[in-house]
Amino acid sequence: MAVETHYQVPVAGGPLVFSIEVPGSKSITNRALLIAALCDREVRLSNVLFSDDSAHFMDCLSKLGFKVEVDEAQKIVKVRGEGGSIPKRRAEINVGSAGTAARFLTAFLAVSAGEYLIDASPQMAARPMKPLLEALKSLGARFEFLKQPDCLPLLVKGAGSPDGRVTLQANISSQFLSALLLVGCLGRAGLGIELDGDLAARPYVEMTLRMMRDFGVAVENDQFRKFKIPPHKYRGRDYSIEPDVSNANYFWATAVLTGGSALVKGVTLDSLQGDIQFLEVFKKLGSRIEEREGGIRVEGPPGGVFPGIEVDLGATPDQTLTLAALAPYASSPTIIKNVGLIKYHESNRMEATINELQRAGIRAEEYGDGLIIYPGKPRPAEIETYNDHRVAMAFALLGLRTPGIRIKNPDCTGKTFKDYFKYFDRVVTVGGG
Repeated sequence: MAVETHYQVPVAGGPLVFSIEVPGSKSITNRALLIAALCDREVRLSNVLFSDDSAHFMDCLSKLGFKVEVDEAQKIVKVRGEGGSIPKRRAEINVGSAGTAARFLTAFLAVSAGEYLIDASPQMAARPMKPLLEALKSLGARFEFLKQPDCLPLLVKGAGSPDGRVTLQANISSQFLSALLLVGCLGRAGLGIELDGDLAARPYVEMTLRMMRDFGVAVENDQFRKFKIPPHKYRGRDYSIEPDVSNANYFWATAVLTGGSALVKGVTLDSLQGDIQFLEVFKKLGSRIEEREGGIRVEGPPGGVFPGIEVDLGATPDQTLTLAALAPYASSPTIIKNVGLIKYHESNRMEATINELQRAGIRAEEYGDGLIIYPGKPRPAEIETYNDHRVAMAFALLGLRTPGIRIKNPDCTGKTFKDYFKYFDRVVTVGGG
């Protein structure tokens, strides 16, 4: 029987003042791994994130026959690209709980000429895949579902090419669109994509398009409604991965809560990552933002006193939980809008956020397609994490000002940041002087 583990959040005795380096971006790492496999030569990736998600992605590439060389100590991965083809025509892979690996590799295999089994964790098997699978079926891919319809695990027989036109629903995950964009250039005629409905988390698609350009593939884009990917080969190059801004935001948030300051090294305002936009939320909470040569510094509001705000986080939905963890300490209610898609992430994050705030004695409720959170005095609580890394990382922030906050299953942060709580401890110890 597994032993339940907990993390006791240390209380900050005053303002936290520190600088920190965070690991490489998960979103960029996994896009770079796929693009490297599609390139025409070996690609050297530096500052790679080594996490559960990226480990599954690398393992999948290896099982598909790609040559993958790993130097975890130096944060370097070399991938030998095969010009868009897959070395093995038959293989079995397991994407674990990695949404990017699940969606990107499913698309890659579905437009190939082989037959593959794609397995996943129960957590990933519960996440939506149908919109992507329907688009791939329209290109000629065939799927056999081994458990639940339109879910992993599945067998796929590839269409042999991504050529054609598809209509795609991408309102619950931008990864469906990114997956098709990344592999759309591999045929002889090109791929056209038209969106049916809204696009979720557009900054992640912008990231995909910028990275594709970095490797020599340009996409025609009509106001993020229609896309045309011409046939083209990715050009191999050395590529450095940015620090993970999604994770940086938790450390900047400590400056807001404690009235301190946090410098995250290596991050720039022109980051590829959409979550850099969350700095505007910190400004609304009374913080000062300063870009320095070494990174970005957030100076929190004096005394950690800040107002409740009303904000649309549709472009940065992963940060919903970050703001939710700050909201109890605001001077008025916080309203978070346009984040209904977080119900379909690693957990139902809408439900998880409300449940755990209520567990800590804070009134919170669903409000349209978002949340309303009322200020209050959190009480000691044992936070359920739902095996969701972002629930664990964000709700640790509560404990900086409330004694007795314990995070269950802290190892779930290994999905994207396996040493997160060691960093967190160091921030409180060193940052507090």
